[in-house]
Amino acid sequence: MAAAPDGSFHYEVEKSTDEIAGKVTNVKFHGRLVSDTSGEIKELVKPLIAAGGRILLDLSDVNYLDSSGLGTLVGLKVSAIKEGYCRLELVNLSPRVQELLRLTNLKQLFSS
Repeated sequence: MAAAPDGSFHYEVEKSTDEIAGKVTNVKFHGRLVSDTSGEIKELVKPLIAAGGRILLDLSDVNYLDSSGLGTLVGLKVSAIKEGYCRLELVNLSPRVQELLRLTNLKQLFSS
């Protein structure tokens, strides 16, 4: 687990194996996904994409997502699609994040 100095952002990573999906990595984010935390998110998830498997980004405890945070998630999804080694999914979206994805026409990107 890593935490920002003010405690506003942190995450937990849990790795497991599923008989059907193979390697599964669950990353649960807490706090704010904003420009200040975008670099840390990329540093965490990029190597997971290269390692392959199924990556679940759990946003159930994300209380704020700005355009930089959203851009980071889109970039990671595009990287996962390009690499072809893994399946990156957003899970446990709050109603606010769901609405943001709908308004930005990104809901379909993250449902594939």
